[in-house]
Amino acid sequence: MTNLKVAYWPGCVSRGFTPELHGSMALVAERLGIELVTLDRANCCGAGVIAEHNQELADTLNARTFALAQQTGLSMMNICSTCQGAQSECQQRLDADAAYRAHINEVLAGQGLHYEKDKDGFTNKNFLWLLVEDYGLDKLKEKVVRPLSGLRVGPFYGCYIVRPKERLRYDEYPDRDIYLEWVIEALGGEIVEYDGARKCCGFPVITMARETSLRQAGTHVGDAIDAGADCLVTPCPLCHLNLDMQQPEAAKVVNRELGLPVLHLPQLVGLALGASPKELGMGKHIASTRRVEERLAAVAA
Repeated sequence: MTNLKVAYWPGCVSRGFTPELHGSMALVAERLGIELVTLDRANCCGAGVIAEHNQELADTLNARTFALAQQTGLSMMNICSTCQGAQSECQQRLDADAAYRAHINEVLAGQGLHYEKDKDGFTNKNFLWLLVEDYGLDKLKEKVVRPLSGLRVGPFYGCYIVRPKERLRYDEYPDRDIYLEWVIEALGGEIVEYDGARKCCGFPVITMARETSLRQAGTHVGDAIDAGADCLVTPCPLCHLNLDMQQPEAAKVVNRELGLPVLHLPQLVGLALGASPKELGMGKHIASTRRVEERLAAVAA
């Protein structure tokens, strides 16, 4: 039964580098009864790449996506906390300045699009926020068919979903920086506390300062291993790229063995909902997820 319907913004990375995220989100949405109305015509959020060179272009691109979402009459959900950060910044700028908003809307008019501030309580939320605030943890617990008992999970938020707090509505939702812990608990897993949970993964500087970037990633993964984690979970596919895809290179920079599975948030949820690792695309990861599968199998036995 569907009772939550959202305009769904998958972002670029989930359909390019990390197709397992896109697939697992679709599977999890179906099992939770969340209807996804995919914004197929939406464009890249421009995080970093475009915004650094042309802020107005990035704002126009994001206003276009918001306008497409508003045409559905629904609020928007994303599965990339980097998109969340970039789009929250853009929305804040658009909402604060009526003249600037009108200027951007002139550009959009050619496509028959118009972004309206506060239209029908329009919001854009990462899946993590939606899960806690709109779906509800009690309801999530009811859907769990395979509790993640004995699985020690380290949360990894990344930057864009925890700061700057005044832009990300922490005044209304002050606990957003502990939602991952709440979700891990609701799914029956054990929370692992370690130093890097809310630090940068290093991805934003990978092309400019590769060793610095890999050292950040390797340090976080190493700290989580030392704290006894079986895996990390992140709501950001760009963090996933640095922590998982770059993990073999990061291991060389920090000069130690790593090999820690890094799960996308929908994959962790999917496991608790009874989906198989294969259905969730876990075989596509660089760091083997076998440890997660073995731990869950051992508990089941």
